[in-house]
Amino acid sequence: MRVEELLKRPEGKSLEFKQDISAPKNILKSVIAFANTAGGTVVIGRADDGTIVGVDDVLDAEERLANLIADSIAPGMMPEIEAVTVADKALLLIRVAHWPGPFYLKAKGPEDGVFVRLGSTNRQADAATLEALRRLHHTRTFDQLPCAGTDESDLDQAALQRWFAHQKRPLNVSALESLGMLTHQGGRRVASNAGVILFGTTEARQRCFPDARISCARFLGRDKSEFLDRQDMNGLLEALVDVPKFIARNTRLASRINGMQREDVSEYSAVALREVLVNAVAHADYALSGMRFFVSIFSDRLEIQSPGMFPFGMTLENFKAGVSRIRNRAICRVLREMGLMEEWGSGYQRITSSCRQGGYPELEWLELGSCVRVVFPSRLELSTDEPVRAATANDPVSEPVNDPVNELVNERQKWFLDQLKQGVPVKAEGIVQHWGVSPATAKRDIAALRQRKIIEFSGAPKTGVYRLKTKKESAP
Repeated sequence: MRVEELLKRPEGKSLEFKQDISAPKNILKSVIAFANTAGGTVVIGRADDGTIVGVDDVLDAEERLANLIADSIAPGMMPEIEAVTVADKALLLIRVAHWPGPFYLKAKGPEDGVFVRLGSTNRQADAATLEALRRLHHTRTFDQLPCAGTDESDLDQAALQRWFAHQKRPLNVSALESLGMLTHQGGRRVASNAGVILFGTTEARQRCFPDARISCARFLGRDKSEFLDRQDMNGLLEALVDVPKFIARNTRLASRINGMQREDVSEYSAVALREVLVNAVAHADYALSGMRFFVSIFSDRLEIQSPGMFPFGMTLENFKAGVSRIRNRAICRVLREMGLMEEWGSGYQRITSSCRQGGYPELEWLELGSCVRVVFPSRLELSTDEPVRAATANDPVSEPVNDPVNELVNERQKWFLDQLKQGVPVKAEGIVQHWGVSPATAKRDIAALRQRKIIEFSGAPKTGVYRLKTKKESAP
C-alpha cells in the first residue's frame, strides 16, 4: 500500500501513528503488539489531527529506533524501518511482521511485558492470551490438547455412534484418535478438548467447558430491555441445527410479487446465517474462561457473537480476502467431514454472494476486544410493536414502491424513493433528519438501494443527486 493511502486510514489493528519518538516505550509496545498479533505498521511523523509534521534528523531517529528495538525487545526481532518523504516531510515507517513469539518488553519481563493489539490499542496479555501465544510454537492447537481430568468415558458414546454412522465409518479407538477426539497424556488415553466440546457427556461438558454453549434471545425492540423468547443450547453440533430453527420462529417472512408469482422473502439470508454460525463454532477461542456464544435478535437486526478475537496473524482484511488461519484443527476437521465447512477461506465469499444475490444488506463484522460480532441488518426492519410470526397466506403482499421497481424495501427506503419520485433531491442527511437514525444506517439504506440497482448517483460527489432507475436500466 502506498504511503499516501496509509496516511488516510484510521488507526486500527495493524496501523498506529506517532508524532515523534519522544515516548519510545509506547512505540516499543506497539511493535511488540503488532509482532504478537497480526503484524502492522507504526508511522512516525503524523500528528493526532492528521497533520504531517515530519521527523527531524530522520537518519538519527532511525538509528535510535533500531537500537531501542534491539536492546529492549526479546526474543530479538528485526522489523523493517524505512524513511520516506511525503509533502516534503520525512517520515519513519516501522513495518512489523507477525511471528510466533511471544515477544515482550525486557524491562517488564516475559510474563508482564507481553502486549497484543486489540482494535487500535495495545493491551497487556492476560494469562489465557499468553498461553495461546506460547502454543504457536507447537504444532497442536488448543482443541487438540488433552482435557485435564478426563478419560474415554467422558465422551458420549451415543453421540459418537450417530456421527460415525452418518459418516459411514467404523467407530473405534483408532478412529477417535485419528479424528482428534482422543489423545494421550502421561501414558494413558484421555479425551481431547475438542472431544469434550463436541462429543462430551453432559457432565464432562459442564465440568470442563461450562460456557461452551449458544445462548439465543429474541428481544422486543432494538435493545435488550425486554425478552420475547430465549433458549440456551448446550451441544454445539446440535445447536448448528437448532439455532436456525430458533431464528426461523423469531423472524418473519414477507412476500413480494415476482412476475405472476408471490414469493416469500426471509428477513435474513439462510446461507449467510449458516456460514456465520459454522465459522463461529469453528474458530472460537475455547481457551477463554467464561466464553459463550450469543445469538441476539432485535427488531432491526440480528447479531451473532463468538468468543475470541481473530486468530493471531489474522486481520479482518485477511479474512475478507479469503486468507484462512485455523484456530481449532480438530473441530474444523469434524465440521468439514460433516459437510458444514467447504474450502478453507471461502466462507466470506459465500456470505457476501448470498446477500448480494438475495438483495440483503451487507453484514458488519466487528472485532470487540475478546470477541467477534457479526451484525445482520434486518431486510424487513420490523417495528417494535409488531408481532413476530411466520408468514401465512393471509399476509399482505408488498406493493411496488414505484413503477420501475418491484422490490422489498423498509419504511425509510420507501420514504427515500417517494422523495425521489416527487423530484426532491434527498440524500442520507434527509433520512437522518426525518427518521432520527444514525448516518451509518442511512448510508446503509442507500447503499442497499444502489446495490440492487433501484437508484443511481449522478454528478460530482458534493453536488450530485440520486435518481430512480427505470425498469430497463435496472435490468441485468
